[in-house]
Amino acid sequence: MKIYTRTGDFGETSLFGGTRVAKNDARIEAYGTVDELNSVLGAARTTPLPAEVDAVLHDVQHDLFEAGAHLASPGTSRFPGVDAQRIADLERAIDEMESELAPLKSFILPGGAAASAQLHVARTVCRRAERCVVALHDDTPATISTIAFLNRLSDYLFVAARFANARAGIEDIPWKR
Repeated sequence: MKIYTRTGDFGETSLFGGTRVAKNDARIEAYGTVDELNSVLGAARTTPLPAEVDAVLHDVQHDLFEAGAHLASPGTSRFPGVDAQRIADLERAIDEMESELAPLKSFILPGGAAASAQLHVARTVCRRAERCVVALHDDTPATISTIAFLNRLSDYLFVAARFANARAGIEDIPWKR
């Protein structure tokens, strides 16, 4: 099978099931941004991360494929999206990391260790992905769960960025206001 098909040369692509839509369709934007987030996480994982963060991100990358498959296949139940249990798993991981961190006293700037900076980039892409999925106005249970997952994932990435700084012995950069 060749990687190129030429079927998208005029600005359209196919959803799962064959429906043709414009490449700037909101659904394409949503799962494309989820795919971008997955790539950004892959890049973040090339930096020295705490082992427990890397393990979570490995699983998250699989979750994001599930979310993308669901978003690419409206009207089918073949891809149920991210399991709701994964939200609880992220919350547990957030709580574990926060138990080792000093409480926040101000807003912080993205940066510090390279891993932390990469996780902050991932957090902002995650927020954009969440906005794109919300814009679909799709109230199916799998999409609602995907929105909640992305919301919690952005929280996780924020805390993981702080955790990466702490493990590297680098203090968060407070916003001087």
